[in-house]
Amino acid sequence: MYRISELAQKVGLSRSTLLYYEKLGLIASRRQANGYRVYAEHDLQQLKLLQQLQAGGLTLKECQACLDTCIDRSLLLQRLQALDQEIAHKQQARDLLAAMLGQASLRGWHQALEHQAPGAHLAWLLKQGFNEKQALRLKWLSKDMNEHDHYMADFERIVEGLERLGPGSAEDRLQALHSLPVLPQSLLDIGCGRGPSSLLLARHSQGQVTALDNDQYSLAQLQAAATAEALAQQVQPLCASMSELPFAPASFDAIWAEGSAYIIGFANALQDWRRFIRPQGFLVISDLIWLTRQPAPQASAFWHSNYPDMATLERRVVDIHSQGYQLLHSFPLSRQAWDNYLVPLRAKVVALSAQGMGSRALADIQEELEIHERFLGDYGYQFFVLQKNPA
Repeated sequence: MYRISELAQKVGLSRSTLLYYEKLGLIASRRQANGYRVYAEHDLQQLKLLQQLQAGGLTLKECQACLDTCIDRSLLLQRLQALDQEIAHKQQARDLLAAMLGQASLRGWHQALEHQAPGAHLAWLLKQGFNEKQALRLKWLSKDMNEHDHYMADFERIVEGLERLGPGSAEDRLQALHSLPVLPQSLLDIGCGRGPSSLLLARHSQGQVTALDNDQYSLAQLQAAATAEALAQQVQPLCASMSELPFAPASFDAIWAEGSAYIIGFANALQDWRRFIRPQGFLVISDLIWLTRQPAPQASAFWHSNYPDMATLERRVVDIHSQGYQLLHSFPLSRQAWDNYLVPLRAKVVALSAQGMGSRALADIQEELEIHERFLGDYGYQFFVLQKNPA
């Protein structure tokens, strides 16, 4: 026989809990002549059984039902499924905490956050100590803050010596430039990179070109090329953020942006940049779009991860009109423009692979090349030549 204090000690429960269980009929005491409650061995074993059932995640009411009658298998199955979900959620939480401590990859987390809340993602990365250039490269290239430095070192090795970091051609640029009713005399080239578009605009417009990018190394290469072509007086490199342009309103006859608007979002770019264009001025912009309503599943999955805001031509035209522009001309980037980018890049990847280079950056570029080889045509870059509507 056990007094209540002895029973409580043996099962690790409080006196009040035992009294509550007795009230429910789970155990039953007997009163001694002196008024003390005593419990039998049966009560101790009943409590041990109860604790084992509770260890399975059953509620007290469900445990009582199991004690009173045969096991309800459907109830246990429901509880098992609920526990499986809870374990999965806790495992996800653990994996995230481990990744944030540098013990695993954060790639999936970054991709999910970029899709669901791109603005908050960028702001959070800036708070973690990344500058804007690093944060944008992390969002679109490495996708893992734990591996970013190593990834970018490999990426720079891959693109070293390449003239282009994206598709483009002089012929396409000239087609877009000649679609303008008048040649602009002041142009802002946003996301100019190493400057092939800036140099062409300076040559063929005879105007002043402000070449803006957030990569000082690329701008230094542009400066050297402009000097070599005697265009240094026309081309002014500027290291700045496209999301916070440091200009007065109505500063330019035209803004030029090849393949860079995706960084802040196509519709956002149309809206944010409009105030820097003079009345009746122009915006020439290109963006990656779907060319079919039913792209191949592999292409759809790839771009869902790498450019979730990608849309159809029809959707982009709606964006253009809704943001206060008139569409003057639109055309797809030529195959030659793609070859100018893909052929040298593919050759570089083959050479590095033959040297035994193995890295996430190289694997990502190999995947991109395979997607382009198999599915280019389901998507492509589209040039849009726009004129700013009167306010």
